[in-house]
Amino acid sequence: ICVTASAAGDQTRRIQRKNGSVKLKIPENPEEPKFTGLSKEELLRVAGTPGWVRTRWTLLLVFWLGWLGMLVGAVVIILHAPECRQLPDTKWWNEGPLYQIGHIQAFTASQDLKGLEQKVDSLSQLKVKGLVVGPIHVAPPDEPVNLSFEEVSADVGNLDQFQGFIQAAHRRGEDTREDRTAGGDSVPNTHVFCVLSGISVVLDLTPNYQGSSGPWFSNISNGTDNSPNKRVLIGVTDRSSARDVSFLLASCGVDLLISRVLLAGEMDATERAQSIQHLYSSHNQTFLAWSLDGRSEGHLASLVGPALVKLHQLLLFTLPGTPVFNYGDEIGLMDMVRLDHCSPQTQRLSYRRFFCSLSELRVKARSLMFGDFLLLYNSSSSLAYLRAWDQSDRYLAAFNWAEEAAVLQLSDPTLPRRATVILSTNSSALPDNSSVDLTSLWLGPGQAALLMFPYAP
Repeated sequence: ICVTASAAGDQTRRIQRKNGSVKLKIPENPEEPKFTGLSKEELLRVAGTPGWVRTRWTLLLVFWLGWLGMLVGAVVIILHAPECRQLPDTKWWNEGPLYQIGHIQAFTASQDLKGLEQKVDSLSQLKVKGLVVGPIHVAPPDEPVNLSFEEVSADVGNLDQFQGFIQAAHRRGEDTREDRTAGGDSVPNTHVFCVLSGISVVLDLTPNYQGSSGPWFSNISNGTDNSPNKRVLIGVTDRSSARDVSFLLASCGVDLLISRVLLAGEMDATERAQSIQHLYSSHNQTFLAWSLDGRSEGHLASLVGPALVKLHQLLLFTLPGTPVFNYGDEIGLMDMVRLDHCSPQTQRLSYRRFFCSLSELRVKARSLMFGDFLLLYNSSSSLAYLRAWDQSDRYLAAFNWAEEAAVLQLSDPTLPRRATVILSTNSSALPDNSSVDLTSLWLGPGQAALLMFPYAP
């Protein structure tokens, strides 16, 4: 049979058309196989088998044993946990620093109480607990009989300005109260100071003071006892011996006694440590007040030098008791210094930031507020001590007054190997939050540091 080429091509095309693609229709929702569990009868039959019965009893027993174990563990922890110490009975003036403004005319531009009222907001940023202002009463020189404690001196303003100052303190959340109990016919060497948490009486205890005798002293002390949470009786003495100050504190009945213990001549670090230890061991720390300057001594920077301002700020804030500062100490203000000799603006801001950080920490940390004081190390130029309260974080303060670096080898059973730097007078040498070795603590010349480590049972 002969087939032409054209016929063969037509046949091929017909075969291709028959073997083309085939379209299949797939259901959109194909039915999935359904899971069919055991029926009720089957479950009951399986549950009753010995294997499942043993499993259920085992799980039930494990549950109750675990519950009883946790209960017994909780009871054991409660019985063996150290009992928390009861908080000491403190007053408002023990909770933060006091800030003295002896010369209102020098402190304010307007030189009166109105200018002081305008500075309340900025003073509150320092986190101070009280302002000691004055004297603001009428006090004719050499005429103690004509003292008028209820009359504001015209040199500092008037009664309306004084009341405005009190109201401004109220708006800042301060508990302000006026105390007019400082009566008496003749009160020698006595000044009335204004404190934000209550007008207080400040007694100038002369070197010839022999005890709390005399009707004027009884009137003042009894007046402060009527409202112990609002009023404070502060004593001031120029004595620098720790024994003399201890005698005054024990006999005169004041709430706080500001002395010159930390300014006793050429006192070295060893003598300073002995004075602090003597006062701490002899009296409740709620009666101790620490200050390096005041109305007669001058400002902190003038007494210790600008380079040691931060060191002494740290010292006052960490000692057991109430720190007392003079106005301007937070910025390194000096006495009678020409404007072109003042510290640079950046340096003053650095002083202020350091002061505010210490003040805020002093208010929050229980170990610094009313913790125990433990002397760890002291030499002629170095000092280190520990502040600890119950189960709170521990704070270690270290100081070097020398002109060369010092290495403090601290060893005590309560100390860990390392501690964390909270604040340092030289942040480049000891950065904040860095870890240091307490067995060889390096401090540069005139450097101080505040370290912290957690409580460990």
